[in-house]
Amino acid sequence: MPVITTNTSANSALRYLNVNSDEQTTYLNRIASGSKITKASDDAAGLAVATKLQADVAVLGQAQTNASHAQSVLETADGGLSQIVDILERMKTLAAQSISGAVTDTERAYLQDENDQLVSEIGSIISATSFNGTALLDGVTQNYLVGTDSAKDVISVTISDIDATTLAVNALKISTTSAGGATAAATSIDAALDLVAAERASVGAQMSRFEYQSSQLDIQEENLDSAQSAIVDADVAEEQSNFSSAQVKTNAAISALAQANQMPQQLLQLLS
Repeated sequence: MPVITTNTSANSALRYLNVNSDEQTTYLNRIASGSKITKASDDAAGLAVATKLQADVAVLGQAQTNASHAQSVLETADGGLSQIVDILERMKTLAAQSISGAVTDTERAYLQDENDQLVSEIGSIISATSFNGTALLDGVTQNYLVGTDSAKDVISVTISDIDATTLAVNALKISTTSAGGATAAATSIDAALDLVAAERASVGAQMSRFEYQSSQLDIQEENLDSAQSAIVDADVAEEQSNFSSAQVKTNAAISALAQANQMPQQLLQLLS
């Protein structure tokens, strides 16, 4: 019934205006932020899941860096081992030359001197082959986190101790007058080559594992990004449509409120 003391119509119109205005603000915030969760009350469960996913994505990014560091460590070690192989091959050539009957004892002494220098160079290479201050060919084991589980997603890098003593080439005698000394030296060098080759194979196998792990981390991070996006990212087209709808309803509520506010004045005209 028409009354002038309580404007029920205006109160209702104001309530709808507030509701529509809040909706309009919500949709506008989503468009502006690009996220459909702008506050915890929008989707408490979704926000909890998205936060965990975001943390996992951050950890996976660091895991990729860790895997890259591990590969760099292994590549550095392999570079040093490759140089040692080159030196051992040269030492074997010297031993073979010393075995030749055309070489005199004087020349064998020269060969022995070069051999000794090469043994010293192996030591220099071992000392120089390091990563971030850590010597790699003195025997090293390093752990790398390559996932989100600190207990399970850990891969160890293991490089054996490689030096002249381990290779048994620190006391080779290729300058003896008989061929026996040089022949024994050649045999020792062959064994050293086998040892270094085996270590390079081990390093290569570990490098291969980290390469595949890096690829897996890329895929895993991409999937988690996609999952997080599905939870929190706003569909701009949908939110724009919702915003336009809320805007129309807000304008309608404003118009209705204006008309409701005029009703008491119109009723007063009945008394005049």
